[in-house]
Amino acid sequence: QVQLVESGGGLVQAGGSLRLSCATSGSTFSNYYMAWFRQAPGKEREFVARITTGGITNYVASVKGRFTISRDNAKNTMYLQMNSLKSEDTAVYYCAGDRPQSVVFFTRASVWQYWGQGTQVTVSS
Repeated sequence: QVQLVESGGGLVQAGGSLRLSCATSGSTFSNYYMAWFRQAPGKEREFVARITTGGITNYVASVKGRFTISRDNAKNTMYLQMNSLKSEDTAVYYCAGDRPQSVVFFTRASVWQYWGQGTQVTVSS
């Protein structure tokens, strides 16, 4: 069982930056793949980025080169550094976690078992 808590969201102007954090507890963080998803009003939850236990990363095309996912196993925390933010990045951002064998199709929200409560990111143009 893993508990996830996001923080770091807020209001930022287009072109600005934010860093989201996902603090975990309840299990061995280093054994879990982790991911960020986002959901804008009226839209489905969308995959943003994933990081494996070995630090391999994947991104949705729209954020490549602007967002960086990372993890600090000593702090049981995952991060999402978001630069050059655009209005279309406005959404509630969620962190997700699960064991590697459960998330082969990692871009699908439905395969991830553990979720945080979400943090709002609003980018003003």
